[in-house]
Amino acid sequence: MTDYEVVIGLETHIQLNTTTKIFCACKADSWFDPPNTNICPVCTGLPGVLPVLNRAVVEKGVLLAAAMHAEIQPVSYFDRKNYFYPDLPKGYQISQYDRPLARGGYLDVPMPSGAVRRVTIHKLHLEEDAGKTKNEYGRRLIDFNRCGVPLVEMVTGPDLRSADEAAQYLIRLRQLLRWIGISEADMEKAHLRCDANVSLRPTGATYLNPKTEIKNVNSIVAVREAITKEVERQTKEYEAGNRIQAWTLEWDEDSGVLRKMRSKETEADYRYFRDPDLLPLVISSEWKSQILSNLPELPLERKARFVLSYSLPEYDADILTGERSLSEYTEAAVKAYGGDPKRISNWLMNDVLRMLNDKGIMAGQLRLTPQYLAEIVRLVDSNAINNSTGKALLEKVENSGRAPSEIVQAEGLAKVSDADAIRIACAEVLAESPEQVAAYKGGKATLIGWFVGGVMKKMRGKADPQMTRTLLEEMLE
Repeated sequence: MTDYEVVIGLETHIQLNTTTKIFCACKADSWFDPPNTNICPVCTGLPGVLPVLNRAVVEKGVLLAAAMHAEIQPVSYFDRKNYFYPDLPKGYQISQYDRPLARGGYLDVPMPSGAVRRVTIHKLHLEEDAGKTKNEYGRRLIDFNRCGVPLVEMVTGPDLRSADEAAQYLIRLRQLLRWIGISEADMEKAHLRCDANVSLRPTGATYLNPKTEIKNVNSIVAVREAITKEVERQTKEYEAGNRIQAWTLEWDEDSGVLRKMRSKETEADYRYFRDPDLLPLVISSEWKSQILSNLPELPLERKARFVLSYSLPEYDADILTGERSLSEYTEAAVKAYGGDPKRISNWLMNDVLRMLNDKGIMAGQLRLTPQYLAEIVRLVDSNAINNSTGKALLEKVENSGRAPSEIVQAEGLAKVSDADAIRIACAEVLAESPEQVAAYKGGKATLIGWFVGGVMKKMRGKADPQMTRTLLEEMLE
């Protein structure tokens, strides 16, 4: 039996988060708006109108090209991609063909195995979106709101080798898009769309076999499932001695099956030609430098620096650079703390991230500033408060916006290290717990933690835990 290698390339369409559309002044993001309310003569292709290129679209496209290590072209052109479909009112889509905004480039994708897969980019170009067609109540309905929404299309090389690798690429691409601030990259709202080209070949072969294209996948989970199903289907076809036909397939998420839509188109089917209404797109060196001055340190580079400069474990660094706001919060907290960065990492990973998830906010939205977090950790380090009080203080600071030291003083939260006061509380707990005292003396030494908890409760969490434990052990002897 022949062993087969999976070959996957992805075509991603990225909706840029500009205020207006690519060639007109209509609102770009209309996900929640009624159908056909954000349209004008330009984006619906009425006779006599002229498109005007949105400068912000170009700038965001250049930022992405730089982040993908692509070669930004000083001159590119817009073309007309001709096809007929109900949701394409002009009968063509303004896109870029042989002279795109950028060529080449790559994205390094860390895999769970620890390996890194370099995914190359064939080209990166700007284009407008088409409208949306849906079947409802036995009728085909058209919504033109999406017509003219700005997109970047990126086509990868055939570099991915499994459905899981394709999913990891999309995870890292989504992270990058949000990091550099050019797209919300929400697949459920069609801000990030993906078509997967899938083929098989004998393991060790270097040629490419006919591929199928999978459309209508609106989540990373769906991409993984659809590719897995198609790999299984193609494997069975080859094992039965059949040839693979170049089909375009539609993924039905409800039933979890792929259906044939049509034979796969080729570029010749679209009869590309230069758009006569748009001038060449010229990106001067001055404009390019101005755009790239806004390019931040990228996620994988920041992760590597956190490992190298702060001696953080790879796992911690990966989590803390998962999104840009959290990474900047981490860096500010580490600098404010001035001690071992791992201490800040521990508090972030164990407590602050849980707070962010519970509240559904980003790190930059916290009232618990990086400086306040560093102050709380220093209070714990200096034994001014105990660890449990420090954790409770996180919520108190977040809820009030007040400084940790101010809350500690106002609420009397400072740790009690007065041996006489703690001894009194210990005696009360022991007197109230004769059965547990007998069990402890009978050999159940683990009950010491139960006694410590009782004393902490009596003293509202302010007792020195180590002193409490020592005194209890002495008294129980």
